[in-house]
Amino acid sequence: MAKLVALYKHPADKAAFDEHYEKVHTPITAKIPGLREMKVTKFSSTPMGTELPYYLMCEMTYDSVEDLKNGLRSPEGKASGKDLMSFASDIVTLIVGEEA
Repeated sequence: MAKLVALYKHPADKAAFDEHYEKVHTPITAKIPGLREMKVTKFSSTPMGTELPYYLMCEMTYDSVEDLKNGLRSPEGKASGKDLMSFASDIVTLIVGEEA
C-alpha cells in the first residue's frame, strides 16, 4: 500500500479553511482514480501540551505507488492539485510513503 499524506499548518482563518476543505476539496479529491481510502485527522493537542505544528492531516491510500502516480496524473488528480494550490499552497506539505 502507498500513501499520500497532506499535512496542513494552521490556517489564518480556520472556519474558511474548514468550509472549503470539507465542501469543495474533499469531494474533488475523493474522485481520484485508484484512491482506496481517505482519512482526515484534525489535531487537538500534543502529549506534552506544547503548541501543535499542524492543524490537519489527510492520509490517502492507494494499492501501489504507481496507482498513486496515475491517480495524480488523472484529470481528477489535477483538479485536486489545482484546488489545493488555490487555498493551501503556503500551509501544506505533501509526503509519499509505503506501508511497512
